[in-house]
Amino acid sequence: MTASTIAFLGTGNMNGAILRGLLGAGHPADAIRATTRSAASARALADELGVPVRSSEEDAAANSWAAGEADVVLLGVKPVGIAELAREISPALREGTVVASVAAAISLDTIQSALPADTAVVRTMPNTPLAVGAGAVGLSRGAAASDADVAAVTEVFSGSGKVFEVKEELIDVVSAVSGSGPAYAFYLAEAMADGGVALGLDPELARELAATTVAGAGRMLAAEGADPAALRKAVTSPKGTTEQAIATFDEQGVREAIAAGERAATDRAAALARELS
Repeated sequence: MTASTIAFLGTGNMNGAILRGLLGAGHPADAIRATTRSAASARALADELGVPVRSSEEDAAANSWAAGEADVVLLGVKPVGIAELAREISPALREGTVVASVAAAISLDTIQSALPADTAVVRTMPNTPLAVGAGAVGLSRGAAASDADVAAVTEVFSGSGKVFEVKEELIDVVSAVSGSGPAYAFYLAEAMADGGVALGLDPELARELAATTVAGAGRMLAAEGADPAALRKAVTSPKGTTEQAIATFDEQGVREAIAAGERAATDRAAALARELS
């Protein structure tokens, strides 16, 4: 069976991570089409990964070239440029091509309105751990997207993360939990290290201890059937040091602060969607 051809339009950090994961899972490089804005980045990407790449700087039709060859097209430019990019490639799309967005705040309706009416459109919300094969991806399907279309998009991400389908009204919540979530984990590691320094640790040692601990805890959470509450309780001995730390976090409202942050992120995503629609 011939591998599906996947087009990455705008191969920056996120689309680049997805592309590397796809290649790492064994997808053939000659079944990839990629575009970048600059000629220099196109050459660097082609040299690194061995995939066909064209830049819009040197070829004004680069995006149409990639989209016209593809079974699945990933729109990977900044949110403000998604609708314009969809309009640009619309005449080049083949019947049956699936168009997926990896940009925040751009609704299915906004993308669909820039494409032929029967185009299968999928909206995704990936996160940066895709770059290390440990990503989480929220996915919402448009009205014309079939189960087969969703499966085709899911396969693109399967080499670099887990995919979870949700209704579009929940995609901003997914963004608040997993899209922004890596920053929360990094923030926790920063705070742990800063606390260690305040208590007398060398800054580099504190950073390494915190980073290694957060990374290791993440690996434990990734195990099949892992439950965060159960893992926490297993470390929290009665009347011990960890119990005292957790009690202090609860007294300081850490759990409530995280929930409030997720609400703020969700509200901001909704506001951006209104601004960009």
